[in-house]
Amino acid sequence: MVASKTPPEPKTPRPLWLILAALAVVLAFLAVGVSALVGEKPGPGGAPSTTAIGGPFRLEAGGGRIVTDADLRGAPFLVFFGYTHCPDVCPTTLFQLSEILRNLGPEAKIKVLFITVDPERDTPELMQHYAESFDPRIIGLSGDRASIDSVIAAYRVYARKAPGANGEYTMDHSAVIYLMDRDGKFLRAFNLERAPEQAAAELKPLL
Repeated sequence: MVASKTPPEPKTPRPLWLILAALAVVLAFLAVGVSALVGEKPGPGGAPSTTAIGGPFRLEAGGGRIVTDADLRGAPFLVFFGYTHCPDVCPTTLFQLSEILRNLGPEAKIKVLFITVDPERDTPELMQHYAESFDPRIIGLSGDRASIDSVIAAYRVYARKAPGANGEYTMDHSAVIYLMDRDGKFLRAFNLERAPEQAAAELKPLL
């Protein structure tokens, strides 16, 4: 004769107030995480400040040309981080940016910085040729690992090497477009998910 198993006792349902309290704690931690990611600090009156994004940098373009944040003062500029071996996101984003520049016209005083997250493979010359293939106003920048890590940290960029087969690798990275003002201060993340003429219209008042 096989002894019958004693059915498990039914679990006492948790009170609704306890569930809601736990959910509030989770949401609070998520809010803190998002704030830390974009580097926001409280401004006057408790309003968010974006001064923690961006800052001084010294990187290299092709031909040994040094580009610093001071060189870009006087006109707004856009910043995008990626790498030349990127299979889809980077070339797609650079094409979208080139279409916006085309809509602004050749006289528009605005630059786009394409900064590598993979300086071990992306030399300054390679970055320059790659960026300029989309538009001459897109400046490809590289540097030594320390310089790249510094600017990655300044812009709160996520970048991580993802090993592949046979010693190859890709780079996981965030794909935010940073809109900086004429003084080099961060204004906002720039939205590319719209028609190029609409995106260009947002930039025109800043020029």
